[in-house]
Amino acid sequence: MELVVILLVVGALLLLAETILPGLIAGIIGMICLVAGVVVGYSRFGAPTGHWILGVVVAGLIVGTLIWLKYFPTSRFVRALSPPSAVGELNVERPELLNQPGVAHTQLRPSGTALINGHKVDVVTEGPLIEKGTPVKVVAVEGARVVVRAV
Repeated sequence: MELVVILLVVGALLLLAETILPGLIAGIIGMICLVAGVVVGYSRFGAPTGHWILGVVVAGLIVGTLIWLKYFPTSRFVRALSPPSAVGELNVERPELLNQPGVAHTQLRPSGTALINGHKVDVVTEGPLIEKGTPVKVVAVEGARVVVRAV
């Protein structure tokens, strides 16, 4: 019985370690240990005890997964891995560009770059191709998308 318990405990610990170790190796080895523990239980102790071991393993996986889903995403560990500066608004809207004049820095077919207020800005046209050097005007700012029209 010691071998079954050792396999199940090692399998559970490896599955838990998979949350912080990259590459799926710990998770795969952990699942192999759990399956091996169930197989050893069936072979050494017969079907009734094997069924109990299988039931405990399945119930433990379900309960462990539910507990992990509830507590892990808000844990201190996750907050340390994901700094608050990396989460949140991208602040890509640029409403100050609306109605500003500029010049097509590249050929706009329909996207490209324009010089607006001395800065290179990725833009798209309202429709047709605009040649490089053509004066343009910003007619819309939709999130990160800056729409221009030839003047």
